[in-house]
Amino acid sequence: MRGTLVRRTWEYDPARYAPPRFRRACQYESFIPDELSAFDAQFSADLTGVVSDAETGVHRLNAHALPALAPLARLLLRTESIASSKVEGMQVNARDLARAEARLETGGKAGSTAAEILANIDAMELAIHRAAGSSAVTVPDLVNIHAALMASAPNQHVSGLVRTEQNWIGGNNYNPCGASFVGPPPQEVARLLDDLCHAINDDALPPVIQAGLVHAQFEAIHPFLDGNGRTGRALIHVVLRRRGLTQLYVPPISVVLASDKGSYIAGLNDYAKGDVEAWLTVFAAATAQSASLASRYLVQVQALQDHWRAMLRTAANPRADSVAWAIIDVMPAHPMISVPVAVAATGRTKAVVNDALVQLEAAGVATRASQGNRNRIWEAAGLLDLLADLEAGVTPPSPP
Repeated sequence: MRGTLVRRTWEYDPARYAPPRFRRACQYESFIPDELSAFDAQFSADLTGVVSDAETGVHRLNAHALPALAPLARLLLRTESIASSKVEGMQVNARDLARAEARLETGGKAGSTAAEILANIDAMELAIHRAAGSSAVTVPDLVNIHAALMASAPNQHVSGLVRTEQNWIGGNNYNPCGASFVGPPPQEVARLLDDLCHAINDDALPPVIQAGLVHAQFEAIHPFLDGNGRTGRALIHVVLRRRGLTQLYVPPISVVLASDKGSYIAGLNDYAKGDVEAWLTVFAAATAQSASLASRYLVQVQALQDHWRAMLRTAANPRADSVAWAIIDVMPAHPMISVPVAVAATGRTKAVVNDALVQLEAAGVATRASQGNRNRIWEAAGLLDLLADLEAGVTPPSPP
């Protein structure tokens, strides 16, 4: 076992409401994981091979990661964030989520579930662009990621707060007796988080192995009352970016984990039981599969952009410096786009952007997704269908 089970007593508290059968004192076992700094790194040839495949796949995904392709990078980051929410059971279809995102970008409102999923994108961006770029990741960095993640959650009052009480998974809502997993007692959390940050900042292990260990250890610590899974999956990409493996494109690992949630949970349980290699095999295989999936979809999206350019050329053939071409360049990052978003993305004036979007609409590149003349929103033709397949983990055909 990669830790210690400590038998504890849940005391009866008359001030805490619970149905009669949950009020009495009971016994439970709390899991205290071993520190990662004490981990003895010995891996089989089989695991080494899977890890090599994963790292090769991620390197290949990032081989052509040019700054001009940044909109494609945001598309993958967006997909990873949405899939991470899907693991937790939060479901909004791709088109409805894109509409909600566009409404928020134009000052409107979104439903609670959509707003929470979109906050997950912000949290992932925070994790990768801030924590991954700092000289050392600290506990406040982890807290800030969690705070961003939970900013729009129904229980946002717990955002950014390391827990000071016992938490658990499964069982009932009133006590941890009978739970499927009980995290370490709150007095152990600070020490374990300090050790986790040391593991994030270390570079002794291969990047994929380090990312897998950090994620599993974070889940074992379960330092927050909610949002642990999504925060822990963000840390995967912090490690991979810090180690230089994902210079621009993040492999949507959560897409693969969400597609086989049972294997994912079983792998984390294997880690806690001490079968670290079983978990790392699941994780490395998911990383390799997600890198291959992302590479194929980038080809599909770039082909779609080429199709849009051909449609625009046929319909209007604008000058080479027309803002319509620039909007096509940034559309993968914004499946539904408004005038203010296009202005921010292209750096052009509102008037020329508005004219360009109307031109793209006439060419069939974009379709009007809102009624009226205020806060107009356009949908990039065909893009959301591709994104829905990517988020579902559907493997596209190989390029010719």
